[in-house]
Formats: sequence, structure tokens, C-alpha cells
Amino acid sequence: MDDDKPIIEQATDVLSGAAEATTEAAKTAVKKVRKAAKKVAKKVTKKKAAKKATKKVAAKKYGKKTTKKVGKKAAKKAGKKAAKKAPKKKKAKKSKR
Repeated sequence: MDDDKPIIEQATDVLSGAAEATTEAAKTAVKKVRKAAKKVAKKVTKKKAAKKATKKVAAKKYGKKTTKKVGKKAAKKAGKKAAKKAPKKKKAKKSKR
């Protein structure tokens, strides 16, 4: 600390220096976070693209067989649902007089 400067000036210098240091620290932290987020985003997009590609390949290879199976399963399910939804006979209620 300088003895030539008044105490108020010295205090303001210290506070402004601290403020600058904190802003710099905040900026560096934000930069690091953004960098990390970009890395994660790249990894995620690569994984999603790979999954989509494998799904397309699998769909092309096994598409014919699965469509037949799906059709059969759908027919079975429809038959079962129709049997469940068949109208049931209601019991006659006694009328109150």
C-alpha cells in the first residue's frame, strides 16, 4: 500500500482489482463449461447417428420377415379383442312399482 495515496483510493483500487479478477474467473469458467458442453454434444450426436444407421440397416435386412410376423400377430390380437368385446347378455332387472 502506498502512503502517498489516500485510504479511500487504495480501497477502491483493491475492490476494482477484485471485481476484475472475479469477472475474469467467471469468463474462464464459462469458456470451460462451453467447451465441455460441445464435447458432450459431439459424442451424443455421433451415438445417435450410429443408432439410426444401425436401425436402418437392420430394417432393410429383416424387413420382409418382420412384416409377415407383425401381420400374423396383429391378426391374432384382433381376434382376441373381438372375442373380449362380444356383447354380453344383460340380466333383466326387476322393476320397482
